[in-house]
Amino acid sequence: MIKKLNDVLAGLPATIIGGIFLLLSFILPRAGFPAGEHCAWVCMFICGIPLLYLSVWRIIHNKGIAKISSALLITIAMFAAIAIGDLFAAGEVAFIMEIGAILEDMVTERAKKGLKNLISLTPTEGRVLRNGKEEMIPAAQIRPGDLLRILPGEAIPVDGIIRQGETSVDQSIMTGESLPVDKAVGEEVWCGTMNRFGSIDIEATKVGEDSSLQKLIRMVEDAENHQAPAQRIADKWASWLVPVALLIAIIAWVVTKDIVRAVTVLVVFCPCALVLATPTAIMAAIGQATKHGVIIKSGEALERMGSVQTIAFDKTGTITKGSLTVSDVIPLSSSASASDADTLLAMAAAAESRSEHPLGKAIAAYAREKGLALPDCGSFRMTAGKGISAVVDGRQLLLGNEKYLEENGLSLAGNDRTHAAENAAEAADVLSALRRQGKASVLIAENERILGIIALSDTLRPEAAAVIRELQAMDTRAVLLTGDHPEAASYFASQVGITDVRANLLPEEKVNAVRELSSAGGVCMIGDGVNDAPALKLADVGAAMGAMGSDIAVEAADVALMTDDLTKVPYLKWLGRATVRTIRGAITLSMCINFTAIILSVLGVLTPTTGALMHNCGSCFVVLLAALLYDRKYPAAFPQKEAVSGSPADPQTGAEGTGPDLTSTAANA
Repeated sequence: MIKKLNDVLAGLPATIIGGIFLLLSFILPRAGFPAGEHCAWVCMFICGIPLLYLSVWRIIHNKGIAKISSALLITIAMFAAIAIGDLFAAGEVAFIMEIGAILEDMVTERAKKGLKNLISLTPTEGRVLRNGKEEMIPAAQIRPGDLLRILPGEAIPVDGIIRQGETSVDQSIMTGESLPVDKAVGEEVWCGTMNRFGSIDIEATKVGEDSSLQKLIRMVEDAENHQAPAQRIADKWASWLVPVALLIAIIAWVVTKDIVRAVTVLVVFCPCALVLATPTAIMAAIGQATKHGVIIKSGEALERMGSVQTIAFDKTGTITKGSLTVSDVIPLSSSASASDADTLLAMAAAAESRSEHPLGKAIAAYAREKGLALPDCGSFRMTAGKGISAVVDGRQLLLGNEKYLEENGLSLAGNDRTHAAENAAEAADVLSALRRQGKASVLIAENERILGIIALSDTLRPEAAAVIRELQAMDTRAVLLTGDHPEAASYFASQVGITDVRANLLPEEKVNAVRELSSAGGVCMIGDGVNDAPALKLADVGAAMGAMGSDIAVEAADVALMTDDLTKVPYLKWLGRATVRTIRGAITLSMCINFTAIILSVLGVLTPTTGALMHNCGSCFVVLLAALLYDRKYPAAFPQKEAVSGSPADPQTGAEGTGPDLTSTAANA
């Protein structure tokens, strides 16, 4: 009952009513209605009860010195002012304190729906093979050792080992990789990942709470517990503010024999300006960030952002766009039937136009964008996770990876000086160069000859390099944390200027990396995928690429960048620093005002009423100073979105070409 009453009185509507009655208690006596002073009792009831409740609650429940808070000091000042009959002063200190509490609640309120979304990804059933028959059972009933059949398009319900079949698995939920990963017999698959193509039979190894997805869910929960809410600065200082204020008031009373001076000291010593400075500055900064498409969910995150020393980036969907683009079309000069780049692309696109694999779709889409006429295609056959064969314009073509070509009699390991061996050696050299750039490759072959190679790459965000340079100018370290392959990670990192690269990371390993980086200073994690959620939660500040990021990543983060524009990252760093500096400046100013008011109170220049007015004016000035942060301009214009210099084959541009390194490789093979 008491808590319900407290919640009602602490709300904004009741506080507004209290403020109106407080204003009447000041105006009416000066307008010839002395009894109007008693209107302050309404304000004291509305704003004072939540203050008294908070003081008593902290005395009962907090430990040690934390029992003493700013709320306790203001409660003492309120009762002291009532004791000497200065009702306006009593109502004023309670009202200002309540306004500060409301502002802070507005800033720090957060919705936490991400965990529910993550739980919803857990598969609910699985197809178990028993006595040669398929049976759909709840996932909770699957046991280690059970044999399960996973059809194309189905989510994998448990962790397991493939015992039969080949496929490609979309495991972006766990690793963030933009490409499905080819899987064969003996390889591991994880719960919650998606079987994209072939039918596979797997043996369950980890089920229920032991599965990878359930571990991911628990990591999000555990990381949430690591983020204890920061105390208000006023409460941190209350451990010495309360004793000092009481001591000065007692000394003033003993020396001057004037109780009014003692009460005035308590009134002006109340840290109302200090209480208001932090939430006002944070609200102003959050408002400014919103104008720039940056959603900051809590004031604590903004304060922490100002002090982070390291910013850790995910790769796919963060420093890259997370979409595949053809980067190189490379005809091999040693092929007996060499074609130009457009002819090779048209033949490959005709064959891949019937494929459902992301690489095939990207090749076909790229050819359509170029306006190429595609020849006829027939006899299409796909081997899941390896490649395709098709008759294009009367020519029997094979398109796929090295393993697929080797199974069809084409090896890239020839050592003799035959023309076929030269062709294989040239292809091997080009593939090696493409791997160093972190690109995926599709080989096109005909009649035991490799005609050429089409390379595909994720696309680097054009502003990424400029963003890293700007962060480095702010003395902020950049780190790349990704579940992608080391070659791809190192290549993209080198393009933007990141030297600390950690690749092949599962969600748990990303969490460990963030924990390690945090030991050397504050860390901000930038990510976009479900697999980033635990690291986003554990980092001092988690920022999600909101426009294309998963809902779970956005909910797990403290900050959401609502556009896929990395230039907002250095802006966010600047805003955090500016907010912290503004808060410190406002607190210093408020303490100077309080110190001056204390001297004037001891000297008898101020009364509780005039002291309350001076105190109130100081609070308003501090609030105004903090509020000016809303219109403060970022000192450096956002970096222009220009492509980083490089060859036409660079993944930044996503354009067709061979690039200097690949051209020389192909020509000299």
